[in-house]
This record gives sequence, structure tokens and C-alpha cells, in this order.
Amino acid sequence: MISVEEALERVLSYVHVLEPEDQPILDALGQVAAADVISPLDIPPLDNTAMDGYAVRAADTSGAAESSPITLRVVGELAAGYIFDGEVTPGTAVRIMTGAPMPRGADAVVPFEETDEPSGRAFGSFAKSRGVVGVLKAAEPAANVRRAAEDVRRGQPIIPKGTVLRPAQIGVLASLGMATVRVHRRPIVAILSTGDEVREPGTPLQPGQIYDSNAYSVAAMVMANGGIPKRLGIAKDTVEALTAKLREGLDADMLVTSAGVSRGDYDVVKDVLAKEGEVDFWTVRMRPGKPLAFGAFRSGGRRVPHLGLPGNPVSSMVSFELFGRPAIYKMLGRSDWDRPRVRAIAEEAIANTDARRVFARAIVTQRDGRYHAALTGPQGSGMLTSMAYANALAVVPEDVPGVRPGDEVDAILLD
Repeated sequence: MISVEEALERVLSYVHVLEPEDQPILDALGQVAAADVISPLDIPPLDNTAMDGYAVRAADTSGAAESSPITLRVVGELAAGYIFDGEVTPGTAVRIMTGAPMPRGADAVVPFEETDEPSGRAFGSFAKSRGVVGVLKAAEPAANVRRAAEDVRRGQPIIPKGTVLRPAQIGVLASLGMATVRVHRRPIVAILSTGDEVREPGTPLQPGQIYDSNAYSVAAMVMANGGIPKRLGIAKDTVEALTAKLREGLDADMLVTSAGVSRGDYDVVKDVLAKEGEVDFWTVRMRPGKPLAFGAFRSGGRRVPHLGLPGNPVSSMVSFELFGRPAIYKMLGRSDWDRPRVRAIAEEAIANTDARRVFARAIVTQRDGRYHAALTGPQGSGMLTSMAYANALAVVPEDVPGVRPGDEVDAILLD
């Protein structure tokens, strides 16, 4: 058996950052910028108002107060998206709405609340009816004015290469007028279940049969972490059936199988991997997930990494979390595959009877400034609900015989 760290290092050595592609910006959510994004324009393109009010010359409002308003002549009105073709000259003002470009001659905006315009009036009706406005408070130069290029300047690098595109970055790309962005493409992960007893959900079960949960949980994990799952279905427990099914997935960036990696008479994944490619390792010092076959299949000069997960559903998910997810991240161009960890107080005992690293399914909560980890219930590797209820994995190291209630443990946060 090898350690978790060595297994992860070997898995990551088989994968590389995938080639760039141009992707519509919304479809690129979660992908990684493959090149610096340089702004083609200034944002905002012109000085504009941050408030609804009146564009004025600040000097014209000097001394204004509620007891002694300054009266200015209103020479126009302006909404966002339009340009005022006149000029604000001494003693005049332009009624203006948020986002509209500042008129020539104006250097400040007096909000409606600081004028004698009644609230709730239709746009322009008050100014048109009177032709003047009373300013109740002096304005400082540049008051309520957003300067051109104060956010982004033309030619400025805005999104560095290697940035994960989150909703804010997508919004920035749209603000730059970019419909597409250069990103590393998403990895395609082929997923195959094995076993004569396994059936597709939605079909009737015969005695001794079970539904295929592993393909769906792993496919969901692939999707949740930015990859594209390619489900290959279910292969019978024969070398011929498994080989034929696996060859259908050799155009993918990674192959994932579940079951068939233990020591049983019908566990044939390792045999097929050895014949069609190479086996790098097949046991890891961990629980759940000890039987984990990893290597690569050969296909037309390509080496397609293969992760052979255990058949037990919890073992399958935990193993993919620890090794498959980081591989997807690396192919995406991401380096942040380490999950956040906290020190938590164990609320129940966690046994470690065979000197393997234990990953117990837990619910981590925070109380009185401390984290607490409660097990999700029985920890059998066939109990998939223990993963469904968990938001963390409580870790017991190989050299620790167990954890007692009240002891501190490392907890890997899954959510």
C-alpha cells in the first residue's frame, strides 16, 4: 500500500493542463483563463453621474442652504444613453439621471434630495413647469461624478491568465463587450460501472441485483468540479466485455471505472488494465477506498489515465474526491485543488484499527467559536447516505489508533 500523498502525486503526474479554446462567456463559468484579458476600452467611457439630480457648476452653488436656496435655470434634461448637445454655463443646470454622461461645463451633481424639487414627480415635469430649480446645499467639485476610466483603462490587463472565471469575472467580460473568452477546455471523463449485478436506475430489479449509483454520483462530481462526464454504461464481469466497453472511452481525457479492483475472482479491471496499458498502483493506505487501481490505457499513441474506483459507493465517492477531483482541476488549469480544512472537536469516537488513514463522514458545525464534528451515522462503506448527510470528512491519521469524544481532528470541508 502507498500513502494518500504518494497516490495523489502519481495520479497528477499522468495528467496535464488541457489546450485552450474560445468559449462563450457564460459557458466559461468555472473555467480558467488561458491568456491575459486586456481591456479594449475605458470603463466608464465618459464622466457620468452617480446620482439622479442636477448637473451644475459647483461654484454656482456656493452658499446654498435650505434657508437661502440658490436658484438655477434648467436648460435641459438627460437620461442614460444620451449626450447633451449644449453646455452648462454660469447660472444654469441640466436635470440628469444616474449613468448619464456629464454635460460640458458641469463639474458636480446635486441630488434631487438637495433641491426643492418634490419627490415622485414624472421625469422632467417639474423642471419644465418652472424652468428653474432651487439648490438647498452647496456642492463640492466632482460631487456624485464617476470619472471616465476610473474602473478600467483601455489596454489594462483585467483578468490575468490562470484566473478561475467566477460570476464577477463573467460580468467584467460582458462589460468589456467580449462575447467569448480564451479558456482551457473542460476535461471529458468517461465513466464505466462493472458488475453482473448492477442495473440502470428505472429498470426492474431481479433478486441479487442493485442499482448503479456509482456512475451517477461520480458523473455528478465530474460536473460539479468543471468536467464533462461521458457515461459508458455497465460492463459484465468478463475481460472481453470490460475491454470492449473501455475502448469506447479511449477518446476521453480520463477513464473512471467502479468495482472490479479487489481480490475477488470476478474483479478483472486490473487484469484488463495490465493487458491494455499499465498499472501504476492498486492499493492506498486509506479507509474507505483501499482497493484503488490507477494507471493508463494506450490508445493510438495516447496515454489515457485510468482511475479504478472501489465498488462500494462511499469508497467510490471518497476516492474520487481525493484523486479524481484534483486531476480534473489540474486539467482545467487550476491549482487550488486542496479543500479548506479546520480543526474540529470530535463528538463521537472514531476507530482506526488497521493503521490506515480514516476519512469519516461528518457534519461540521460552529458553536461558541469552535468547530464540532459529528458523524453522519454508521460509517459502513456501503452506506451512501453517510455521504449525502456529510459536509466534511473527519481525518484520523495512520499512526493514530482512534479518536475519542472531545479530541480534536482535522476536517476536510466538502461544502
